This record gives sequence, structure tokens and C-alpha cells, in this order.
Amino acid sequence: MFQKQQISFLGRCSSSSCAVCRFSAQSRLCICMLCDSELVCFRDIDPAAPHHYLVVPKKHIESCFSLFKEHIKLVERMAEMGRAVLQENGITNPNDIRMGFHRPPYISVPHLHLHVLAPTSEITDYMAHKFIPGTMRFATVSANLTHSEQIQ
Repeated sequence: MFQKQQISFLGRCSSSSCAVCRFSAQSRLCICMLCDSELVCFRDIDPAAPHHYLVVPKKHIESCFSLFKEHIKLVERMAEMGRAVLQENGITNPNDIRMGFHRPPYISVPHLHLHVLAPTSEITDYMAHKFIPGTMRFATVSANLTHSEQIQ
């Protein structure tokens, strides 16, 4: 289902204003934790927990505010890939993980990416405020799915 391999970061993405897409267009190599035809998962460059991964769609989507009903399956697959990379790395307690999206204006990169963190009990103190579920800054997968279902 998901593969683990070294690939050109995201293939080709279309937005010249997006840092992730520009990075992709430069054909730099990234050791991805998992990938498939739509998604890629890699370690966060500034981890807030011992296991901090990003699941990123290859297609450019700016943020969680850009998600509609048509994206529900994509978000579900992003969460599935996040759980898979955690399980592959020995994290099996679903109560000790956190997955979600930063909401604008609290995004550092304008390309949708799911944060996957574990164990939640070891999220660093100085970064913890960025990953509090239900705040204006950070929305869980389920909150985004509910929001997406309500938008045509």
C-alpha cells in the first residue's frame, strides 16, 4: 500500500509561490518515511516530539481552509498514512498521538501538511502551544473532516 523509499521530494507541483512546491521543483532528494501516488510522509525538520512527521499531498492545496467535501477521502488517507508511519516506528497507543493541521494565519508553509506527533506526553514544552487541539492555531483531523463535510 504505502512504500518507503528515496524519491524526488514531491514530483512536480504547480505553485511557484509555495515553498514546498519550489523545493520539489529543485529535484532535491528526501528520504521519505512512506509515500504513494498522492501523498508523501517525512520527518519534520524542527520536531516537537520524538516522532514528528508531516504527511503532505503531492497536489498543491494551500491550507486546511482550502478543503472541501471532495477532499474528505484525501484527509482520511493522510491520517491513515500518519498512523501507518507511527505503527512502523513502534508507536501503537492511539491515545498517545496527536494529528492535525495548523490553521491560517498560523501556518509556516502555504502547502497543506498533516502534523503527526507521538508520544503526546513528550511534546516539547516550548512547542506545545502550537499543537493544542481545538484552538484557533491547531485543528484535529476529525475537526477538519467535519468542517469539510459542511462545505459544498
